[in-house]
Amino acid sequence: MNRPSARISAVDAPIIPTISAMVRANPGTISLGQGVVSYGPPADAIAALPGLLADPQLHKYQAVAGIAPLVEAIEAKLRDENAIEVQGHSATMVTAGSNSAFLTAVLAVADPGDEFILPMPYYFNQEMALRMCGCTPVLVATLASGQLDVDAIEAAITPRTRAIVTVSPNNPTGAVYPQADLRRVNALCAARELYHFSDEAYEYFCYDGARHFSPGSIPGAQAHTLSFFSFSKNYGMASWRVGYVVYPRALDEAMHKVQDTNLICAPVVSQLLAREALRRGRAIVAPRVAALEQVRAQVHASLGALEGLAGFAPTAGAFYVLVRLPGIEDPLEFNRAMTERHRVATIPGFAFGLRDTRSANYQRLSYGALDAATVAEGVQRFVSAVRDWYGR
Repeated sequence: MNRPSARISAVDAPIIPTISAMVRANPGTISLGQGVVSYGPPADAIAALPGLLADPQLHKYQAVAGIAPLVEAIEAKLRDENAIEVQGHSATMVTAGSNSAFLTAVLAVADPGDEFILPMPYYFNQEMALRMCGCTPVLVATLASGQLDVDAIEAAITPRTRAIVTVSPNNPTGAVYPQADLRRVNALCAARELYHFSDEAYEYFCYDGARHFSPGSIPGAQAHTLSFFSFSKNYGMASWRVGYVVYPRALDEAMHKVQDTNLICAPVVSQLLAREALRRGRAIVAPRVAALEQVRAQVHASLGALEGLAGFAPTAGAFYVLVRLPGIEDPLEFNRAMTERHRVATIPGFAFGLRDTRSANYQRLSYGALDAATVAEGVQRFVSAVRDWYGR
């Protein structure tokens, strides 16, 4: 009688709280764990909120898909920056973050037993959402560079496949998928009558000349492409919980049913702040990304001290480095030792599907959440922790 749902029991416990507990138990620990940025939303935008909330009607439930001023601003942004034209075959929905949008979309398009292809390593919240819905994640390895193996993706399609998921720029690898590969995936979805779930939460975080590409901009893609975006990363609004999804208009009724049941509407105060952020635009984010590019270069250089012991692909997006270390028996014991002995925390690779820890101990380092000096110190502690653990 007291057992939990079998679906929920099949879901791994979230790793972030586990690592956060280690950090709290060891004061002074530098966390290179959680994937957030160090800055918040524009101060003047926050200051404008009391005036924007003066209308008493805003304290009532609002439109399921989002307040009109924000939806209009989002659709203008999609047209100008992503070359996605919403009017016609697509629709936009404002959600409580991109994770909420993903779960809503899975519930709207899939039935228990349906399969979703996830390139691996995957973003763990997406794998968790699929299992919660009774769906089956089909894991397809990426190349050593972190790039997609489109041939392997095609080979993984079965009659139960419902969608292919791509995350670019990628969490946890930082890979930015080239336009050609994303076009191949999108064309494959069209040909095999599948959905393409395109997660683009890190769209602004590209370096070394890499360019973000939105598959939803491909002519004819509107009928099978769902594009997920977030204010959490770009505008430093993680705790405000606001994101959005562009989806085929044929799914409108299903998407509205799920959103109205689970959320009714995204928090209005967060929607108002998101509108203010969009009014200021990408220009206010660009200096932050430029600063992160410099931090990224320093992180890569510092990790060079582990040459011969650790390896990583110097990818060009997001704010992560996925480091490959020699295999270990107990991956969490390694992370516990790092926090206790060296006061540094990272996220173990098994959380992203890299479960063969006897062959390789992967660790994701995030360099976005802290100032440059603290990141530098954290990476040095990581280097010392690795040398200590492996006796080199």
